[in-house]
Amino acid sequence: MENYSETYRKVHFAVMAIEASAKRQNVSGKEMHRRLKEQGLIHRRLFRHYELLHTQSLDWVVEDTLETLRNWENEVKEDM
Repeated sequence: MENYSETYRKVHFAVMAIEASAKRQNVSGKEMHRRLKEQGLIHRRLFRHYELLHTQSLDWVVEDTLETLRNWENEVKEDM
């Protein structure tokens, strides 16, 4: 079970990634959060892979997050 400080670090990291990704895409943080949440990317990517991702630069995390989001959204469109 995670302790409070580890959970806090993961949430703080996810917020930074969401806000920086939103800024890069010229959308609101709320809109970026909605899209990431809709794909399950916050928990399945940012939280689950925190140990690896938080060691990278914020620019790298933003690029990775946006690329993953595009790929996952496209997979959903292809399945329709």
